[in-house]
Amino acid sequence: MKFREFTLNDFDAVTNLWKKAGLILSRSDTFEGMKEKLKRDPELFFVLEDSTRIIGVVMGSYDGRRGWINHLAVDPEYQGRNIGQKIMAELELRFKQAGCEKINLLIELDNEKVQGFYKKQGFKKDELIFMEKWI
Repeated sequence: MKFREFTLNDFDAVTNLWKKAGLILSRSDTFEGMKEKLKRDPELFFVLEDSTRIIGVVMGSYDGRRGWINHLAVDPEYQGRNIGQKIMAELELRFKQAGCEKINLLIELDNEKVQGFYKKQGFKKDELIFMEKWI
């Protein structure tokens, strides 16, 4: 298995993996959206490949103050093999190299499986109100 940065050639494979893993894609998860994402910190958006295909992906971002984890997913056929932890360790290393000291993420309330995963990674729940607006 090896990590490498996401490229636009990975778009179909990655979006299919996200759907297969049960992630809900938004209107910013388009080819053009990914193209824009690659203009900023492309080293934080990477995939994990086995010898034949992409089996994991994460879209990290760093705004100079906080790191954000978006769309971390492992192919369901590979879940339970510590691949998510390997992706997290690699992302944390890359955040540290960028000077990031704090990482944030958002989880849907009913996604208990993912909440448990992140708790095992050392994340703590913080009671906040999340607000958003599409423009």
